[in-house]
Amino acid sequence: MASEQQSVIVLPGYMNSGEGHWQTRWEARYPNFVRVAMHDWDHPVCEAWCDTLDATVAASKAPVLLAAHSLGCLTIAFWAARHASDGGLAKVAGALLVAVPDPAGPEFPPDASGFGAVPLVRLPFKSIVVASTDDPYGGVPFSQACAAAWGSRWENIGPRGHINAESGLGDWEVGQRWLASMA
Repeated sequence: MASEQQSVIVLPGYMNSGEGHWQTRWEARYPNFVRVAMHDWDHPVCEAWCDTLDATVAASKAPVLLAAHSLGCLTIAFWAARHASDGGLAKVAGALLVAVPDPAGPEFPPDASGFGAVPLVRLPFKSIVVASTDDPYGGVPFSQACAAAWGSRWENIGPRGHINAESGLGDWEVGQRWLASMA
């Protein structure tokens, strides 16, 4: 995985990532994985989440990797495009963006605000977008469009739902390899 000097910032989505989720399992396994401490996981506000991500990156040793799921992916896109300082962006070696949700989709959480009009601009660091063919929160065309706009490699893992604990991924070794490939 990432070297001991490199931090991995874990950025869950709406309602946080619970037991059995690959993010939670990775944190338990690797001491250099740190979860972003959002103030409100159940009523996410884009600007507040971006500010929290910015403070977490600023407090981390350079370089950092970002391991995001769902709404965490959109947070990274908004942060990189509109909120991050040049110094903060320079610390990021890469981002694993898993299960990007579509804010215009019917399943997008109504309690989330400020995440519409996703920035479709190139990310200034390496990134990989991972999608499932049956994700109820974001379809393949949406994730492909995001990956293309963000300059990300796109990976399709087949029918795995929202790529969360219910997807049965366990420690998700291939996801760990993709994350490590950006270190």
